[in-house]
Amino acid sequence: MNLANTPRLAQKIDFKLISLLKSCKQTSQISQIHGFMVKHGIDHDPFAVSKLLASSIHDVKYSNSIFKHIQNPNLFMFNTMLRAYSVCDDPKQAFTVFNNLRAQGIPLDQFSFVTTLKACARELAVKTGQAIHGVVLRSGNLVFINVKNILLHFYSVCCIIEDARKLFEEFPQENDLVSWNALMGAYLRASQPSEAMELFRQMLACGLRVSAATLLTILSAFADLGDLHGGGSVHAHSIKVGFSSNLNVVTALIEMYAKTGDIDSGRRIFDGVIEKDVILWNCMIDKYAKAGLLEQAIALLQIMKLEGVKPNSSTLAGLLAACAATGSIKLGRCLNDYVEEDGLELDAVLGTALIDMFAKCGFLDKAIQIFEKMERKDVKSWTSMILGYGVHGQARNAVDLFYRMEEEGFRPNAVTFLGVLSACSHGGLVIEAMKCFERMVQVYGFLPKIEHYGCMIDLLGRAGLLDEAHALIKRLPIRSDATAWRALLAACRVYGNVELGERVKIMLVDIDDHPTDSILLSSTYATVGRLPDHSKWKEMKVDRINANARSRSDERKERTVKEAGCSTIEVDGYCLEGG
Repeated sequence: MNLANTPRLAQKIDFKLISLLKSCKQTSQISQIHGFMVKHGIDHDPFAVSKLLASSIHDVKYSNSIFKHIQNPNLFMFNTMLRAYSVCDDPKQAFTVFNNLRAQGIPLDQFSFVTTLKACARELAVKTGQAIHGVVLRSGNLVFINVKNILLHFYSVCCIIEDARKLFEEFPQENDLVSWNALMGAYLRASQPSEAMELFRQMLACGLRVSAATLLTILSAFADLGDLHGGGSVHAHSIKVGFSSNLNVVTALIEMYAKTGDIDSGRRIFDGVIEKDVILWNCMIDKYAKAGLLEQAIALLQIMKLEGVKPNSSTLAGLLAACAATGSIKLGRCLNDYVEEDGLELDAVLGTALIDMFAKCGFLDKAIQIFEKMERKDVKSWTSMILGYGVHGQARNAVDLFYRMEEEGFRPNAVTFLGVLSACSHGGLVIEAMKCFERMVQVYGFLPKIEHYGCMIDLLGRAGLLDEAHALIKRLPIRSDATAWRALLAACRVYGNVELGERVKIMLVDIDDHPTDSILLSSTYATVGRLPDHSKWKEMKVDRINANARSRSDERKERTVKEAGCSTIEVDGYCLEGG
């Protein structure tokens, strides 16, 4: 008998299934209920299937397998999949679901936009997020404050501060506390803490009551500015509004006092907390370590143990970083012994910290031993080991480890490539460096930064490939980087390339004239046994000035012609220029 054909019985079964699904914690349990639904024909009931889908979003592969077999999914089902992808390890899959939802012609609601924009924020998908903003405007969903706030969060995370401010100032009377917090967070991420402080003052003037999230943001702003007096005022305000016992706020206060040079006040706050969690202990230990107060940090670690709080990997990571920075190998070895004696798990955080410490303190073999012992590595672990090989001049091993990293399925990041290129530069591996540079751009889609170009220019200069280095430096995304040009000038000195050295010196005069450049050029002349030709150099300088003047004049003419026939069309709040 198909239970779906008996409405009363189906309703009872639906109620029981929903109750069971709510209690399911594992995919295996959900799959059993799914099998029962298929067997009795309940898998065609939209309500029951919606609940099944919602209960399985913690396993996005399984929820997707259910979703693909639904013939006519409704908006709730689409939104469920969007929510699943927005929190999974591959959030960009949400964009495909969103496009499919729009293709179905189903009117979108606020939850469709909130989840998809959350995925945009996690992926830093600027163009996609801006396009969805346009759809939000056309559909009228910007009236929902949660949609406006997720857009503010998206622009904040992507550091598009102008668009965030513009959105915030549209219908300002609708902004709630979340809106203010989001914009303050945007200014903080954009390294504009003074703007965040000014916004905080405006918020207080509007009579809004601060939240813990507000205090966390503004304390970070005062810490970044090194404003102890302002931070103390916020501390007083947090006591006044009743957040002085909130552990997150307490942690932020300790960080603020430590960054503004008053670590003793941070310690007094720490001592005043009766029930401390491991995060708070870690914070205080880390602040001592970063301030170079290693004895106090170790003493606090011992008190932590006496009070029965078990340290975790993050507890020791800060101490190990301090050992690496100061070269305190004796303390580093003691911490390593502590890890082994207490049987702490050698996870990615702790393992990476130990690798970095031993490599920087000169014990590469110990770093390798720990790396190979680690069962769970992440991209930072691989990168740290690659950097370790590079610091010790083992460029070939650094490159081999990079290829092994790829073979084992780990995706390198921009820092990984910087480590490989730096190792190749110091080891003279020109061909390997070119291959890695090419893979970074073509295979992984990274836009090289000044540091990556700098490594390549340094490598080509060391190898005597000055023309190749010059060609590369002219492709720099920021042509005005003096460091790269100065590295090329130093290479010209080594190989006695006077002609190129003179041209590079002219460039440096425009960018950042420094006495060192003249010394380097004079040494280049000396290398080939020539005296400096000042008249020729001055002639080249005049030619360069005239060329710059002509370029600026051409730009002004082009801008005048363009403005004369310019028209502007506004589409969904965005301006598109037309001729």
